[in-house]
Amino acid sequence: MPSSPDVYWLALRQVRGVGPRVYRLLLENFSSPQAAFEAGNDDLIRVGVPKITIRNILDFRNFDAAEKELCELPRVNAKLVKWHEPEYPPNLRHIADPPPFLYLRGTLLPDEKKCIAIVGARAASDAGRHMARRLGLELSAKGLAVVSGLARGIDSEAHLGALDAGGRTIAVMGCGIDVIYPGENRKLAEAIVESGGALITELPVGTPPSAENFPGRNRILSGLSLGAIIVEAAEKSGSLITARLALEQDREVFAVPGSPLTGKARGSNRLIREGAKLVECVEDVLEELAPQLAEVSKPIVKAPQVRISDKVVASNLSDYDGDPEEEGAKNLLNYLKEGSKLHVDALIEGSGLSASTVLKLLLDLELKGIVAQHPGKLFSLAHL
Repeated sequence: MPSSPDVYWLALRQVRGVGPRVYRLLLENFSSPQAAFEAGNDDLIRVGVPKITIRNILDFRNFDAAEKELCELPRVNAKLVKWHEPEYPPNLRHIADPPPFLYLRGTLLPDEKKCIAIVGARAASDAGRHMARRLGLELSAKGLAVVSGLARGIDSEAHLGALDAGGRTIAVMGCGIDVIYPGENRKLAEAIVESGGALITELPVGTPPSAENFPGRNRILSGLSLGAIIVEAAEKSGSLITARLALEQDREVFAVPGSPLTGKARGSNRLIREGAKLVECVEDVLEELAPQLAEVSKPIVKAPQVRISDKVVASNLSDYDGDPEEEGAKNLLNYLKEGSKLHVDALIEGSGLSASTVLKLLLDLELKGIVAQHPGKLFSLAHL
């Protein structure tokens, strides 16, 4: 007999014919995977399990492999999160074919619904990378968890943007929980876990990355989220699979427009023509998701307004309760004269700070009520 009920969870997924849909059917009709194994032929027929799958369930004996895999999880600092447990993502539970369990490294929060996916090209342009990182940072600063696939290019930048903001990010993997792909993202994966985020997969320990794994991975990625943002996708792209799955799951689909000259954005531009929400800034996403976020939106805490002269910000920003980046904030504010609106690129160039630093500081100042953002990526001092 298996040493733990969790062995039955792993074993049932190994039965030929028991995919996510059949597994869900069994969970909805029996008290546990163990009860499904112990059910008789007539009970399995009654709930609609295909006859060939019933035979495979009744004949299954390879519990040792499941037992061995369960013993591997502590070694790789991972655990199972099962369909009925509070940590299991609620958005994912309600898709047509949810994973019965997830392998997890890191932290999933109970009842975590405020998630947004950002995906796109691996061989992304500099502009695409910059946009993905900015969206990851700004959405994270607004209280959303950023979901992506830990791939090169757009995915990596989305994760990094969320980390820049000190927010949560979740990486959905197309391989085993102990296999980091690509290998160059090992440090990023560890940073995600250490920051309170999560690495998750539905694939068994040791599963290598392969092309057939990624469509299934993408359904989890979109299923976790309220919507999916596509940043740079070619005409034949895995990101377009994510967009299609998001639509099938009744999720919002967003796309960042790109130049038609490079070919890198033909897929995302086509999504816009077909009705995806065009995204130029974070407000485009937040406005569309406002109904879903209304009940769980992160409150914005206003700080005392910075007093300004008629021309420049006072040099002593005593009302700004800053951190080690306070000097950078002062530098930015000195470019924002009363009544003026400056484009974010002008602030980046004029301040001499990195793009990620400027974006993080602007968000911090906006949340504190010191800076206001306007359409077209323009910023000004907030009105007194």
